[in-house]
Amino acid sequence: MAATKKGSVGKGDLVYIDYDAYLADNDKMFDTTMAESAKTAGFFDEKFDYEPMPVLLGSGKLFEALENAIEGAEVGKETEVKIASADAAGARDPKLVETYQIKEFYKQDITPYPGVEVQLGNRRGTVMYVGAGRVKVDFNNPLAGKDLIYKFTVRDVVTDNVEKAKAVVKIIVGTSDGFEFTITDEKVIVTLPELTKFDQSWPVARFSVVSDLRKVANVDTVEFIEVWSLAEKKKPKEEDADEAKPAKKKPKAEAEPETENEEPKEAPKKRAPAKKKSE
Repeated sequence: MAATKKGSVGKGDLVYIDYDAYLADNDKMFDTTMAESAKTAGFFDEKFDYEPMPVLLGSGKLFEALENAIEGAEVGKETEVKIASADAAGARDPKLVETYQIKEFYKQDITPYPGVEVQLGNRRGTVMYVGAGRVKVDFNNPLAGKDLIYKFTVRDVVTDNVEKAKAVVKIIVGTSDGFEFTITDEKVIVTLPELTKFDQSWPVARFSVVSDLRKVANVDTVEFIEVWSLAEKKKPKEEDADEAKPAKKKPKAEAEPETENEEPKEAPKKRAPAKKKSE
């Protein structure tokens, strides 16, 4: 993460923030970037990486009211903002509550029960009711119709272009591991990791990556490099290579002249040089 820039945050900055998010009507925490807060609220997930979240201000990926609050916030100081439902997830739409036959879920090996999230087609919803062979699903955003409170702290403002590129990819893809970046005045060159070859969401995510990289690096061109290479072949060990060579004939040892009642002596053998161990 880049070093913290002192002062306040400006529009277009790329920042890392920590936050706790609450439902305003009952002060129930529903999201956080911090492990201790998640443990206190009772929804800690050991598989989740709790760490500051990268945000590109002006990209529209957060509620506008939250982005506006982050702009102008002082780095390192906790800020609280209340967001009305109309400026957050909007009002609930009764038309987005639909009823299905329970067999539709069994076909997908899903056992529906109230509160479980389900994916039907390209829509995600929450099961509200199960009974009489029917399942009622709410496709509204879970935060629809609710006022929210965010308590956030800007931890860092990213100034290095490579760190900006990493943060952009992390925002869109979820990780920047394996991505490599070369940035010039004219373009950004991105060498892609193996995961993009098999991630079905990458072709769509790529367009967002291009758009945001252009903004943070102030360039027109973004170039992707995808490398496909065979696994490196094993080199034969030196010992194996030596064994493969035809053996050289050793010159016959000359015998010493025989003396009476004495066996002929063999020529002294030279000590073979020690072989290097193969790397």
